[in-house]
Amino acid sequence: MSNAPTTSLENAPADIKLAVDLICLLEDNDIAPQTVLSALDIVRHDFEKKLQSQPL
Repeated sequence: MSNAPTTSLENAPADIKLAVDLICLLEDNDIAPQTVLSALDIVRHDFEKKLQSQPL
């Protein structure tokens, strides 16, 4: 048995949980890495536009 601390995804921040879920989804569906990166660029651009349009 290891004395190393264990981290639980249950206690992870929301962005880490989402990242893990997305990685699992993409890997389970055998999406090509270049396709993933291209899609993530589109998603990032879309959400950056949404952030800019939100009132401060």
